[in-house]
Amino acid sequence: MVRIAAASFVGTAIEFYDFFVYGTAAALVLGPLFFPGFSPIAGTLAAFATYAVGFVARPLGAVVFGRLGDRRGRRPVLVVSLVLTGVATVLVGLLPTYERIGVAAPILLVVFRFCQGFGVGGEWGGAVLLAAEHAPPGRRALWAGIPQAGPSIGFLLANGLMLILSGSLTDAQFHAWGWRVPFLFAGVLATGGLLLRASVEETPAFRALVAGNETSASPVVEVLRGHWRLVLLAAGALACGYVGFYLTTTWSLQYADDRPTVGRTTMLACIMIAVSGMALVTPLFAVVGDRYGRKPMCLVGCAGMGLWAFPMLGLLATGEPMWMTLGCLGTLVAFMAMFSVVGAYLSELFEPRVRCTGASTAYNLGGVLGGALTPMVATELARGDSTPWGVAAYLAGAATVSATCLLLLPETNVVPVTDGEPAAA
Repeated sequence: MVRIAAASFVGTAIEFYDFFVYGTAAALVLGPLFFPGFSPIAGTLAAFATYAVGFVARPLGAVVFGRLGDRRGRRPVLVVSLVLTGVATVLVGLLPTYERIGVAAPILLVVFRFCQGFGVGGEWGGAVLLAAEHAPPGRRALWAGIPQAGPSIGFLLANGLMLILSGSLTDAQFHAWGWRVPFLFAGVLATGGLLLRASVEETPAFRALVAGNETSASPVVEVLRGHWRLVLLAAGALACGYVGFYLTTTWSLQYADDRPTVGRTTMLACIMIAVSGMALVTPLFAVVGDRYGRKPMCLVGCAGMGLWAFPMLGLLATGEPMWMTLGCLGTLVAFMAMFSVVGAYLSELFEPRVRCTGASTAYNLGGVLGGALTPMVATELARGDSTPWGVAAYLAGAATVSATCLLLLPETNVVPVTDGEPAAA
């Protein structure tokens, strides 16, 4: 289990490193480099629009890779998705700007961002199911929660490198070439991840399906016909988590960068401290989820994000690093109370024959609903010099919607992950 969890965790960390490094670059530099004819605020919105393309691509990747995972196994998904995301990220780092190749630059930026999102859409399902379907009874949330810590580490790697470059280079150097370094480094990380995943075995649940000749001939159609309501409810339940996470880690960076008293380096440091705290509580929350259930933990996290929304915005508006860090930390800890158990929860909601397709689609559709438009909406709501309370209301509203969806979903803690279709589905 340690070797399997390590392979799941490392690959997820690498793929989300690729995904997050784009979000940070979009907040800091991509607007003026690829959309130079826009005003500063319009350029940022345009960069965030290309950022949103990655979220739109994630459910499509989930469907394609989910079918691969349900037809051919979870293991092939881990390899192909990692290669696709790594190559796309490196190509962003090599892409000439608008000044060099004109309109082809933003067009290619959108294409590469789409490929990033497509690969990440497949990664999560393969990685989490690899851990969940190998996990012993009573410890499924813990082992499936380990890949859920991967995005935290990926974020710390991406922003740590950005922080070093931002702090050590002049603005001219950072805009000229410094921002490219984290994208190019993705190639090194992807190579290491592939080597680690080469020896991973297929999961017992999928081997049992193959042995019994029970694999689905068309998992996508099967999910659409028999599990569409479950997919939509699960996606809606996860949406507020994405809103809270990307408000904290992406929009807040741009918000601080627009305020000369704070700046990007200070805000990056605040966010990284908060994300480190989030990573530390992940296994603790997963253990609690194994004991008390998935649904209660999700409801606690959802309520926490909604209740903390207004304090978070007030703390960000102070411009004081200690209070900004606390504001980010509160939201991210509440986020992880929910997402530490999501790997086990979605694995148990769907029967094994369509699990990769169903769980991946629900997870990534939630990303579209909650993450795709959040930086753009928040940027619009934050116009002006006053505290952007509208952003807090946006997060609180998303938490209310997600809590409603959660209440309509069943608890699954008693569902054996290798059994046939659970009653919940």
